[in-house]
Amino acid sequence: MRIALLAPLPPEQTGIADYAENFRTALQACGFEVITPLAGCGSDPHALAQALTNFDWTSVDLVHAELGGGRLGEFAALRSLRQRYPQLPLTATVHDPERLVWRRASLPWPLSLAERLPRPLPQVAALLADPLTLHEERSLARQMTRLITLTELGGQCLAKRMALRDEQRAVIAHGNLVVPASPLPPLQPLKLLYFGFIYRGKGIEDLLDALALTFERHPQLRASLRLTMAGGTAPDMAFGPAGNYLDELRARAQQLQLQDHLDWQLDLPAAAIAATIQAHHVMVLPYRESKKIGLLGEMRGTSGALSWANACGRGAITSDARAFAEEVASGNGATYPQGNVLALADCLTRLALNPQLAQQWAERASLIGTERQWTATAMRFRQLFSSVCGEF
Repeated sequence: MRIALLAPLPPEQTGIADYAENFRTALQACGFEVITPLAGCGSDPHALAQALTNFDWTSVDLVHAELGGGRLGEFAALRSLRQRYPQLPLTATVHDPERLVWRRASLPWPLSLAERLPRPLPQVAALLADPLTLHEERSLARQMTRLITLTELGGQCLAKRMALRDEQRAVIAHGNLVVPASPLPPLQPLKLLYFGFIYRGKGIEDLLDALALTFERHPQLRASLRLTMAGGTAPDMAFGPAGNYLDELRARAQQLQLQDHLDWQLDLPAAAIAATIQAHHVMVLPYRESKKIGLLGEMRGTSGALSWANACGRGAITSDARAFAEEVASGNGATYPQGNVLALADCLTRLALNPQLAQQWAERASLIGTERQWTATAMRFRQLFSSVCGEF
């Protein structure tokens, strides 16, 4: 089977690009021919239009896209392909349900006049244009052959918001890399890990505050807990117009007297990710839902970091943002209400006082990691693609 994959790919530094690269490699190992006709186009509309025109889309059996992360090129390409090739099977993995893309590439006139005005007028204009965005998303969604989500909750929310037919949706969990098993480090001290891109809006301040509160309530635990901040620091996210976020985090840690309990491993090389995760006991993801996004809908995606935790055989403490609660509901971690520092501190305290929880969570995470290895995930997609192509 010959598949055209529409997706960001490395060296682009995004979770979806990493997912797409692993997805492509796994499909090729299953015997698929996977081509990327839009590679290098980025978000340039002219380059995308040229690539769409130059490629022979009748030469592929199916087109699969990765939608999410604020990218619009794949969405625009799918709209164009559906119009030009009504019988071409089109599928996509939707990483940020309950919407496909959440925003338009440009605002319609006269709302476009607000794009050059001071904040918050551009944001207000985007909100006013949202009914049009939602109409365009629903129009494409109803014409897609299959839309795949990584969790059941994400699939339910997507189906409801996009008014999908039951046969249009499928759930295939995030694939995991094969990582050799590694036993937990000694349980004293317990090593917590935040892993992911470090930028505003991910609740990292809540984690620092909760750790400080844990030490305030239980001073004896100061010798029992350490936290590592590891991950990427893309300049446009960490050093935006609001100032240097990393400096703000370091200053906050200093103010909370956490500097002796905090380690930093920034811009972690890909080759060091697994070893870094396995050098810790539990991953902590304190995400908060964006209030801006909340005006447009509910984001019910999951996290590549959680996929890494399972692959490496490590449990996780997460907020109930996105679809995280579903991802740690089978004994591989714990969840607390997002933004609730007291509840997060309770989770940290419970873990520190009962370190055997880390072992229990790790054992369950290892089983999940094996079940979701990319080899098995690719076979699930193979079955889905075969079914889709058989319908045409």
